[in-house]
Amino acid sequence: THFRPVRGDVSARTAVGATAMEEPAAHNGSAAGAAPGAGTAARPPATPEGMALAYGSLVLMALLPIFFGALRSVSCAKSKNSSEMPETITSRDAARFPIVASCTLLGLYLFFKIFSQEYINLLLSMYFFVLGILALSHTISPMMNRFFPANFPNKQYQLLFTQGSGESKEEIVNYEFDTKDLVCLALSSVVGVWYLLRKHWIANNLFGLAFSLNGVELLHLNNVSTGCILLGGLFIYDVFWVFGTNVMVTVAKSFEAPIKLVFPQDLLEKGLEADNFAMLGLGDIVIPGIFIALLLRFDISLKKNTHTYFYTSFVAYIFGLGLTIFIMHIFKHAQPALLYLVPACIGFPLLVALAKGEVTEMFSYESSAEILPHTPRLTHFPTVSGSPASLADSMQQKLSCPRRRRQQSPSAM
Repeated sequence: THFRPVRGDVSARTAVGATAMEEPAAHNGSAAGAAPGAGTAARPPATPEGMALAYGSLVLMALLPIFFGALRSVSCAKSKNSSEMPETITSRDAARFPIVASCTLLGLYLFFKIFSQEYINLLLSMYFFVLGILALSHTISPMMNRFFPANFPNKQYQLLFTQGSGESKEEIVNYEFDTKDLVCLALSSVVGVWYLLRKHWIANNLFGLAFSLNGVELLHLNNVSTGCILLGGLFIYDVFWVFGTNVMVTVAKSFEAPIKLVFPQDLLEKGLEADNFAMLGLGDIVIPGIFIALLLRFDISLKKNTHTYFYTSFVAYIFGLGLTIFIMHIFKHAQPALLYLVPACIGFPLLVALAKGEVTEMFSYESSAEILPHTPRLTHFPTVSGSPASLADSMQQKLSCPRRRRQQSPSAM
């Protein structure tokens, strides 16, 4: 068995990273507190049962945020709460995304080369501590609402931060929450403290699942073309940084953050204190996940009461992830998972669209152009007649007359 450090990347925009499916490795945040790559030569190889359990668990953990995040993305688009509005990724954003991610990765590489690794990881740990608590609280909030009694004193709060005054006032933060959200925040803080003190792999996975689900739910592609641009660009990015340079390896060996899902391959032998981990980067979940969520919204827009493209892309993701694991063990080398996930997630739905003759409908679908319940819109257009000159005279007369209230009869009302 080959032991290699996890390769990964961090994007400030999505807070996801580590886009390579990895062979067994020592988790730098294990309960035993082992340093990355330390003591790997003496570790016994994983048993077939342990490997099957680890990789099966990773696949299951990857599917959960994609499935439930896609479902929640539909309700997120219809939300009336401004704090839960999704962020739409345009084609320009998608084209720039690999460049921004590459600059971020290279910047982290230079930081770790110049400055002390200890202080950088301390700063990153505090950042992901706060970010993880908020993400986990938002994730468990819908589930926790079922456990609160009906007579629970639930009060509404609003956090509003503006810039400027008068007509130039601009909202910077407008977050609405209630007492139930505060309870969820307190429970998430317990997990955050656990992760900060122990770096335990279960706490790491809880934060990783929360990041993944929030990313799939809140990041929306505006159309299929944008999705193809994003996945295609990150396909090249992933292959280049994994196979072309050692930048990812250096950053990943030095970076301590919940940017990956891990599962021990020696769980059957050591229990919760296991330290021989298989890993999957969050980028391999979120990036295909937002594309799968887009296809679910496209299915709903067709109004055929079928989710053909969603289930097709979901099966394609399972196939791509399984192929990644298979190739990894054939060549005994860590693999960029997007190398297999991108062709599967794009190719399978496209073949179905070709078979059904819906390619035009698929690429003409605009997610951001949907009329949402909270969007102000004109539902009635008044009927006008006459020449433009007479209409202009009529408007001037109405503007020159003083405004006064008219009394209307009940029938007129």
